[in-house]
Amino acid sequence: MKKYKSLTEVQSLIESKQLNMPDLLAYYLDKIREQPELNAFNEVFVSSATEQALAVQEKINAGKAGRLAGMVIGIKDNILYKDHQTTASSKMLDGFIAPYSSTVVSRLLAEDAVIIGRLNCDEFAMGGSNETSFFGPVRNAADNQRVAGGSSGGSAVAVQADLCLAALGTDTGGSVRQPAAFCGCFGLKPTYGRISRYGVIAYASSFDQVGTLTSSVSDAALLMEILAGADAYDSTVSAKSVPVYSEELNSPGKQRIAVLKETMESEALDPETKHAILQAIAGFRAAGHQVDEVSFDLLDYLVPAYYVLTAAEASSNLSRYDGVHYGYRNLQAENLNSLYKKSRAEGFGTEVKRRIMLGTFVLSAGYYDAYYQKAQQVRRLIRERVEALFTNYDLILTPVAPTPAFKIGENMQDPLVMYMADIFTVLPSLSGIPSIAVPLGNNQAGLPLSLQLSAKHFNEGLLLAFTAGFKAEAYT
Repeated sequence: MKKYKSLTEVQSLIESKQLNMPDLLAYYLDKIREQPELNAFNEVFVSSATEQALAVQEKINAGKAGRLAGMVIGIKDNILYKDHQTTASSKMLDGFIAPYSSTVVSRLLAEDAVIIGRLNCDEFAMGGSNETSFFGPVRNAADNQRVAGGSSGGSAVAVQADLCLAALGTDTGGSVRQPAAFCGCFGLKPTYGRISRYGVIAYASSFDQVGTLTSSVSDAALLMEILAGADAYDSTVSAKSVPVYSEELNSPGKQRIAVLKETMESEALDPETKHAILQAIAGFRAAGHQVDEVSFDLLDYLVPAYYVLTAAEASSNLSRYDGVHYGYRNLQAENLNSLYKKSRAEGFGTEVKRRIMLGTFVLSAGYYDAYYQKAQQVRRLIRERVEALFTNYDLILTPVAPTPAFKIGENMQDPLVMYMADIFTVLPSLSGIPSIAVPLGNNQAGLPLSLQLSAKHFNEGLLLAFTAGFKAEAYT
């Protein structure tokens, strides 16, 4: 059977009685069983998903189904779902059962989505290749010797390999957009504060944002419409009204697009990726959009500022995992100090420890002003520079990642190489603006390529409408 491309297609088949929810769920469960080597799921919720599918079908029969009836969706393993295990792909939280559901899960269920399982990710969402997971790496469906991208690699591969219709991920510095680019799907990071983070395991609280991975723009728009908006449980969420994104996907008219010159001239940029993006730019110009190269001379400061700030926040957020309250506990500890040390040393993986140590260092006396405070100042400068760009342009265009998906194990021994791979995605994260990874077909080796579009704060509607109007042709 062909891959279902959108919820609209699924709902049409259900309405015409060619499909029902139990059969749809069985289709995806079979797909998961057929491709265990991808390691996309940490757990498949067979029992609860089956119950949900039956209940949603009853609602459909009664004409009372929600807007997401027909959507089988996976959630990243750092998003809480009551009475289900949530581990953030870590040893530290292995066996932890969520005592409540996150706001995003509650909103999915309220609209009759069926949650099929929890998806593999980098440990505590720290990584760019999904190789730091306690449960092993996720493998790219285009070439299972290559990474899926991270940290939401399981979410991206689940959509890429047709293991579910859509997936939720979280994006701190590119963790939805980069795996989406590596796997050829749409990856949307909303404006910071557009979607509630309540019930999402924190990495860096002033950056973390729930995002979507889908095969269609229409599904991304509908999910945004349902997930976004004020939440009494999260004081960082904006109270701004939520547009009806799904009904505003018509052409937004001619746009002014700024291509950041330094990103396209970067020596790290893969030639085939660059060529595909230049083809897209030529298409935009041919369609009547204004596309200008614009200099952005702060590019070299993006990655250092991002990693100083996120490591500092990670150090603070992960201090709660101490072997006392919950999570992994060393049972041979002789005293409290020993309990802390042994539990954390054994419960955290190498990359998480590295970021905790870096964060503790930049927050320590004598270094706070030189590193953390300076990084905050740079962050403010970056945001001001981005806002100035938007006085003359509607969209910012850059690559998503310097290269297509690289081989598993290729970069793991060089943290600096891994960190620098985020050079294009951290700009929207530092400035808090919405951003989307848009597929550009495949390169000569069959690996997906992508470009990144960003818009003003709370302008997801423009991003979605413009992307919907952009018909990317396969790269040859």
